[in-house]
Amino acid sequence: MSQESHSPGTVQRWSRTLIPTLRDAPAEATTPSHALLLRAGYIRQVAAGVYDYLPLAWRVLGKLTRIVREEMDATGASEMLMPALQPMELFEQTGRAEDYGDNLFRLHDRHGRPTALGPTHEEVITDLLRTAITSYRQLPLILYQVQTKFRDEPRPRGGLLRGREFIMKDAYSFHLGVEGAGGLNEAYDAMYRAYSNIFRRCGLDFTVVEAESGPIGGSASHEFMVNCQTGEDTILRCPASGYAANVEKCEIGERQWGFDRAEGTAEPLEKVHTPNMPGIDGVAQFLGVTPDRMLKTIVFEAADPDASGGVRWVLAVVRGDHEVNEGKVKAAAGFRVKLADEARARQAGFAIGYVSPAVVKRDGLHPEKGVRILIDPDAAQGSFRWATGADERDHHVRNFNWRREMGSILDEPRYVKVTDIRNALAGDPSPRAPGSKLVEQRGIEVGHIFKLGAKYSDAMGLAVLDEAQQRRSVIMGCYGIGVSRTMAACVEMSHDADGIVWPAAIAPYHVLLTVMKPGDNAQMQAAEALAADLASAGLDALIDDRDERPGVKFKDGDLVGLPVRLTVGEKALAAGGVEFKRRSEVGKGEVVPLAEAVARCVATVRA
Repeated sequence: MSQESHSPGTVQRWSRTLIPTLRDAPAEATTPSHALLLRAGYIRQVAAGVYDYLPLAWRVLGKLTRIVREEMDATGASEMLMPALQPMELFEQTGRAEDYGDNLFRLHDRHGRPTALGPTHEEVITDLLRTAITSYRQLPLILYQVQTKFRDEPRPRGGLLRGREFIMKDAYSFHLGVEGAGGLNEAYDAMYRAYSNIFRRCGLDFTVVEAESGPIGGSASHEFMVNCQTGEDTILRCPASGYAANVEKCEIGERQWGFDRAEGTAEPLEKVHTPNMPGIDGVAQFLGVTPDRMLKTIVFEAADPDASGGVRWVLAVVRGDHEVNEGKVKAAAGFRVKLADEARARQAGFAIGYVSPAVVKRDGLHPEKGVRILIDPDAAQGSFRWATGADERDHHVRNFNWRREMGSILDEPRYVKVTDIRNALAGDPSPRAPGSKLVEQRGIEVGHIFKLGAKYSDAMGLAVLDEAQQRRSVIMGCYGIGVSRTMAACVEMSHDADGIVWPAAIAPYHVLLTVMKPGDNAQMQAAEALAADLASAGLDALIDDRDERPGVKFKDGDLVGLPVRLTVGEKALAAGGVEFKRRSEVGKGEVVPLAEAVARCVATVRA
């Protein structure tokens, strides 16, 4: 939706609402949004990761939610409400009780039945639909809600950015197929447009990035990230093509590799005793090499041995200064993998922490016995003299050479695959524009959309009869927006040394009327008349009628961050005017005629 409706605005007095501003932020406030939302009287902590939303915050959340609802309704979605309490048996049907682990709030009712506080509602909505629809004629369908969610974060931080209780909009779409009219792709594209509209209307600077699906699952997903230097997420972007992705998903362009060694690299393999080394940096220093000349081998195991074609173990080899990407390992392996259980891996013969690629030459671990090797191109360099584990506790080797140590195994594509399996970094080649390099920026995730496919339908038996009266699994999509998180992300993006600078669309009030002397009838009458006219024009006005010093009022006004401040004082009134100042501007305001003040405010807010 591109047009805003302008219903009458509201008027409130500061003295009649609760805005408990603070001069200093509590010590636990480590991010700008956490500190400023506390100082400006928007939130108060109840417990770790749990907050009261005070009147100003509730107004921001209300405006955010209104925009969300308008754009969701425009897609044809219908709003509903699901319970926060969810039977644990639903999570067990999909396997997510294990996936969420300790992040799931678990409790028992008085009858001993296990229950959880919902982190999301895929299971509940799937359970509803498997009893509510029976025919393809009832599809497609999109349902959404705005609901409180719960995740038992081990270390809540950043105020509303990572809490244990938060407000979220989640939507779910249901389809008979993926392609064509009424298919998942059509709904996904509609949600992509709706989300772009939502964040654009909220006044946010954002980037859409390709992303991993995480514990939600599914075949494809995109994150909507608010751009800000204090963001906790790293975004990698190709400046030439516009491609953007988060670290977990970002592809890397083509890199040269080869196993054959160059002349003069035939130094003998040397085993070195390396007891009690503090990580790869310490080992590298002890061996007299740099981390980028070490090989790091991470052992994975097949999560479902029956679906892995007989492969039990997967070795992922990257440079020592790089990090293995589990999602890429899964894609390269062609089946679901997980980090190997240390006890099982040690029993199989892997010296965890000291594994080398050459471990596959040992009896019982040859690729013919169900071991596969995935090697990142940056690690597949035969001309380098590598340091790596020695397949023996507290030992490493120097002068490892791929061709000499591995031999003909490297020439067997059924055993060895060279492919992108690491996290991307700034400076890596772009996967979309040859010659271009990836650049890094920071952001905060506020929205995430997923193509779920039949993951939940198959697990929970959600199927309908098609035109041929054959039962078919329903295809699903999932679409989330962190509403309370978006409020915090906006503050991270838009603030200065004096406080918050709200975009007009979600500011709790549009105009702050600061009355210099509330006991002066002329000043109060002028402020009330201006507020009434602003409300008639569709703007929300807050009258600061407190009996405080002007300096206190001005500081508090900047702190709460409303788009416009009108200062009603004796001198300006005597000249038939009022002082007008935009929050985004530094310095003093300008005196404008009373008759023009409302029009100036409207023009500023709706610019």
